[in-house]
Amino acid sequence: MQYAPLGHSELNVSRICLGTMTFGEQNTEAEAHDQLDCALSHGVNFIDAAEMYPVPCREETQGRTEQYIGTWIKKSGRRGDVILASKVAGPGMMPYLRDGPQLTADHIETALEASLERLQTDCIDLYQVHWPARNTNFFGKLGYESDPAESSTPIEETYACLAKAVEQGKIRYIGISNETPWGVMQYQSQARIHGWPGVVSVQNPYSLLNRTYEIGLAEVSHRENIGLLAYSPLGFGVLTGKYLEGKAPADARLTRYTYFDRYTSEVAVQATRAYVELARKNGYSPAQMALAFVNSQPFVASNIIGATSLQQLEEDIASIDLTLSDEVVEEIERLHSRQSNPCP
Repeated sequence: MQYAPLGHSELNVSRICLGTMTFGEQNTEAEAHDQLDCALSHGVNFIDAAEMYPVPCREETQGRTEQYIGTWIKKSGRRGDVILASKVAGPGMMPYLRDGPQLTADHIETALEASLERLQTDCIDLYQVHWPARNTNFFGKLGYESDPAESSTPIEETYACLAKAVEQGKIRYIGISNETPWGVMQYQSQARIHGWPGVVSVQNPYSLLNRTYEIGLAEVSHRENIGLLAYSPLGFGVLTGKYLEGKAPADARLTRYTYFDRYTSEVAVQATRAYVELARKNGYSPAQMALAFVNSQPFVASNIIGATSLQQLEEDIASIDLTLSDEVVEEIERLHSRQSNPCP
């Protein structure tokens, strides 16, 4: 396994991070514990969760992912061996959670205390804003229209609460997610004005099907020393090739939840087919080639993988040992130039 500091923090995170949003929906508690044990046995020390998990979001399962991680921490006694990340939900979804989550100080304080209790820890290493409170582009949204009636929580209020939690020792570092270059720099500006700890990470989508992070945000990562935590590096599993030719594997995410269609447009399928063929032609598994590409990017601090079986998990973790040949990288760039970012 490879390790590196997360942004300007003192956290040395594994290049592969275990994503856990299947815990409590597609994976049982016992399976979740097995995944955690397996990941650590392969050198993974970074675990990512969120108060809204598992996905898909339902009132009866909200918080179950953190609960499963918490019971594993209690059972294993290995809290000191992992860097634990979680997130507070932004507005617009989950009306059952705090009558609709907000990024106000009272909501963040309530959310943080609940996450600490479920995780059975007194401190979260990286606490992230899951998505912005303002009208902007995330979760694949294109175009932009201002909203004169917009009433969103100011970033300053959100940040002040997070900075206070750092002072209280409830979190160690602050991260943001599903953000734009403007949003990241607003956080950085507030940090400099008030002397607050700067954000150390941005968790945004990044994969062969969505390289939009390279436009604007990659420079922010470099100049501000903020690492990308790449999520959906396999495009909900699409880049494994298992859904090509109309296949619908039993219990696979897109088979069970057909409304997750972000990576299944016609142009995305065409691009996926080309990448899968390239991988197989060169003797790579499609999943490992896709993950190795993400692993190789200098602005990526950690690559968040998710799996529903130990076999998938081990294959994904093993991508850290794969270095793509120059010829394959050149061919990836050629394919990208033909079908750039089919899934923003």
